[in-house]
Amino acid sequence: MKIARYRIGSGDPQLGAVQGSDVVSLAALGLGDDVVAAAMLEPAARDAALDGAEQTALADVTLLAPVARPPKFLAIGLNYLDHIEEGGRSVPEFPMFFNKQSTCVNDPNAVVPIPAAAPDAVDYEGELGMVIGRECRNVSAADASSVVAGYTIVNDVSVRDWQKRAQTMTLGKSWDGHGPVGPWLVTTDELAEPHGLRMKTFVNGELRQDTTTDLMVFDCWAQIETLTTVCTLEVGDVIATGTSSGVAAYFDPPKFLKDGDVCRIELDSVGWLENTFKNE
Repeated sequence: MKIARYRIGSGDPQLGAVQGSDVVSLAALGLGDDVVAAAMLEPAARDAALDGAEQTALADVTLLAPVARPPKFLAIGLNYLDHIEEGGRSVPEFPMFFNKQSTCVNDPNAVVPIPAAAPDAVDYEGELGMVIGRECRNVSAADASSVVAGYTIVNDVSVRDWQKRAQTMTLGKSWDGHGPVGPWLVTTDELAEPHGLRMKTFVNGELRQDTTTDLMVFDCWAQIETLTTVCTLEVGDVIATGTSSGVAAYFDPPKFLKDGDVCRIELDSVGWLENTFKNE
């Protein structure tokens, strides 16, 4: 099931199942706008909540990030072979994790600010996102799929000059609004295998990134195994699993995002995430 967090007009956030061009309310579940809790229910329970439920055209709702404030927003660098090659880097022997501050989360279709303090090096990174559904520690790669609530799309927006200046990458990755997530969460009963999905990123209609998720150096399960060796993953944690070649920084000259640019990321079996970038 594709579970969306959305609002109608100025109403409160709520849950719905996306079916074609409509969203069907999941209010009968009694979970408020908790997408992760809904994703972890048995499919039959979710389906039963749809009987007689209110149906609204997607065009008439405002989609919201599936998790408004994740406990942790984790990401990995240099995790696609083609991205490593375009930067002339060596393949990492160990995963290069960093964190984005959770205040970076932004909604589908929302405006992403180009910071006044850093206007000339804002980049996009189309990524498959995982959302954790069970609190977990010391999870093996073989068992890692069992702790995932579902999959989404992340734009790991990056301010490249601050990323280099900070060295740890955290500051360059954590500006407010620089973590669009969505457009919904696809549950694991609908999408059991996240590897081998085609992913594309467009800027103003120009194809910039085109890859498949089986080009990861460290796949989704290896990432969970590594992270849970170190720390507890909590319900609602978001993990951005890496980006491919075609980021703005490696064009000659670079094609950094400018005022009015529209970035759209499409991921097979999930959907699309589109945002407009505007000067702060």
